[in-house]
Amino acid sequence: MGNDFDDLPPAERFSSRVEDYARFRPAYPGGLLSLLGNEVALSPQMTIADVGSGTGLLTEHFLRNGNFVFGIEPNGPMRSAAERLLAGYSRFGSIDGTAESTTLPADSVDGITVAQAFHWFDGPRAVAEFRRILKPGGFIALIWNVRDTAASAFMAEYERIVHAFGSDFARSGKELVSIDRLRELFGPNLREHVLSNFQALDLPGLRGRLLSASYMPLAGQPGHERMLEELDRAFATYQSGGCVRLEYQTRVYLPHSFRSARRE
Repeated sequence: MGNDFDDLPPAERFSSRVEDYARFRPAYPGGLLSLLGNEVALSPQMTIADVGSGTGLLTEHFLRNGNFVFGIEPNGPMRSAAERLLAGYSRFGSIDGTAESTTLPADSVDGITVAQAFHWFDGPRAVAEFRRILKPGGFIALIWNVRDTAASAFMAEYERIVHAFGSDFARSGKELVSIDRLRELFGPNLREHVLSNFQALDLPGLRGRLLSASYMPLAGQPGHERMLEELDRAFATYQSGGCVRLEYQTRVYLPHSFRSARRE
């Protein structure tokens, strides 16, 4: 089963899903900043470029930490949602830019973060841009919330629904970039860390979470109604206290050798 969203450019794929994305996508675990503190000496004094920042879910973690954060986002509706969410933070800068052309000056940031987005980038061009804007000794963190399909019977059923009703992209594995490919791009000393994460969702939240994915059918598209019927049945079967748990592994990739690589 396919939908028209597989044919859209990456920067446009979420325009019709911004509200669900902002409300129902998982945040990032509290241990993430501690991990970065231990591994790359993250401090509040650092300036961060959050590339592919979307609606600001990760950006806000660093703003709360005291960092100045540039949110780099090419999708207008998503960037506007982030600007609304983060309007109260004086250390937030919103930029209409891409991973391949951030518009930032050379040697201007201490760290680059990419959450749930690197798979949309032109890898070699993005890496070249990262190298240009990153200060010597700066860090890069590539982050994905990955559904833990083996965590429970509900997670297995949720994944079945994704595969049954989602577009070809839902079954392609392209939501992730293999660690071998990341090592080709960033160097062999790339380290992987895994943190536990979850969402507790009521039925409207579960529906919104599913519909936040660019590869699931929207209202009026083939399979939409049947998909929601099966999702509702899964919720009724597995809910406890009016909620189900979506379990994730938050995978964090830190290309340590890239931090000290010489610029050409």
